[in-house]
Amino acid sequence: MIGVIRMATTTSSDGTTIAFDRGGDGPPLILVDGAMCYRASGPNGPLAAALAEHFTVFTYDRRGRGDSDDTAPYAVEREVEDIQALIKEAGGSAHLYGISSGAALALEAADRGLPIERLALYEAPFIVDDSRPPVPQDYEAQINRLIASERRGDAIRLFMTKGVGLPAVMVAMMRFLPAWSKMKGVAHTLPYDVAFTVEHQRGKPLPAQQWPSVTVPTLVVGGGKSPAWMRNGVRALADVLPNAQHHTLEGETHIVKPRALAPVLTEFLNR
Repeated sequence: MIGVIRMATTTSSDGTTIAFDRGGDGPPLILVDGAMCYRASGPNGPLAAALAEHFTVFTYDRRGRGDSDDTAPYAVEREVEDIQALIKEAGGSAHLYGISSGAALALEAADRGLPIERLALYEAPFIVDDSRPPVPQDYEAQINRLIASERRGDAIRLFMTKGVGLPAVMVAMMRFLPAWSKMKGVAHTLPYDVAFTVEHQRGKPLPAQQWPSVTVPTLVVGGGKSPAWMRNGVRALADVLPNAQHHTLEGETHIVKPRALAPVLTEFLNR
């Protein structure tokens, strides 16, 4: 990344220290990670490098992950305040991009009136029809119970099968990959992501007035090779937001390649 500054920190409203990197040149852009991702492990680091020619890019460790601290009790409002603290570091306003559950968090931040110039969202994990089973009714309670009893591996398996929709055999194989230990290291934050996504994972249409305050120009992006349920959720989200456009990245999946996504984001955010 151009002119990268490693491991700066800011302080959120509740006193929690949030670690971030800043680099590049241009309008400020904050990238929000999805579940179990952070600066050292996730898609936003490579994406930041691809965007640094056009933006001053902020990547950060969401609370409880990486080099950021955490403060109990958790509330979605606290994570919105973390983004607010980063926007202050950026000069008072910024573009905002979120991927997966990070897209849902970015939506919350925009809906709560943070000074966001433009909003970009990649595949918020909303289940809006019967193209796949919804999450179980007690899904959130199960995740919370497993984390409370320090059964992090079991919580990841539940999240990956019932939340993400991966086959159980595939998830069983993941235990033997190097990434499994990294995921276990931050699995205690899974309840955070579930808290602001589960409402829209029940297989029901998105309410037309769910995010009435998200009036900034918004780009909702999905991968052309992602599962049907996810593509349907992306389209539904674009339809209910008052100032949104939908874009499909042909050939891409939920694990989107930075070289495919960066030009689309750059074109939209620089309008």
